[in-house]
Amino acid sequence: MEGNEMIRLNCDMGESFGIWKMGTDEEIMPYINMANLACGFHASDSLTMNRSVQLAKKHNVTIGAHPAYQDLVGFGRRTIQCTLEEIKSKVLYQLGALSAFCKAHGTTVSYVKPHGALYNDMMRDENIFKAILSAIASFDKNIRLMILSNPNNEAFSYTAKIYGIGLIYEVFADRNYNDDGSLVSRMNPDAVIHDEMLVIERIQNLKDRGFLESINGHRLFLKADTVCVHGDGANALEFIKALQKVVI
Repeated sequence: MEGNEMIRLNCDMGESFGIWKMGTDEEIMPYINMANLACGFHASDSLTMNRSVQLAKKHNVTIGAHPAYQDLVGFGRRTIQCTLEEIKSKVLYQLGALSAFCKAHGTTVSYVKPHGALYNDMMRDENIFKAILSAIASFDKNIRLMILSNPNNEAFSYTAKIYGIGLIYEVFADRNYNDDGSLVSRMNPDAVIHDEMLVIERIQNLKDRGFLESINGHRLFLKADTVCVHGDGANALEFIKALQKVVI
């Protein structure tokens, strides 16, 4: 099977809060293509959002909203029981907040990538997926939604088209996958791959041959528009520089 010709790097950013600093955004921003900017519910604040938009614009990086459940203490990694109307409203609220800063700096939000538990819940529950699509469509149908690429992409694409929303298919460089294409839970000690050379080999294989191997060695043929990288590791900058050479 053919590989993925063009793969862009996306990174979760703007996750500092008050006096608490997370990540090395200033150093990493020049080496990525897409910045998923936190919108205040799992991380960030108004000043951080403003500075993050300025930084992304300076380096010509595409800006995406990174909305989450309202859970600063849990960093948005815990599912918060919400009605579908609440989910739609929370996504719209965060999208609107980031869009205000973008407008102030003469740029726009190009896509939405839900964070943490909201991202996982969206992939498991079609009604949550639809609520997020509805929120985006009510705001701007030119904004796309980033989802986890999986063997069921066609079903997600069909639903998104009903709302007039385009999708961006994402894979994770440093996460192990289950055989069904879902991510191994962070509760599992093998959820994250820490060997950077192995991660680079996996992405090279994805680009050239079109598949990643699951944690059990099953081949997962995945469409990859973008690869998620993380900017808060000890060697994050050097790793992202190396990965950039693989995907371009």
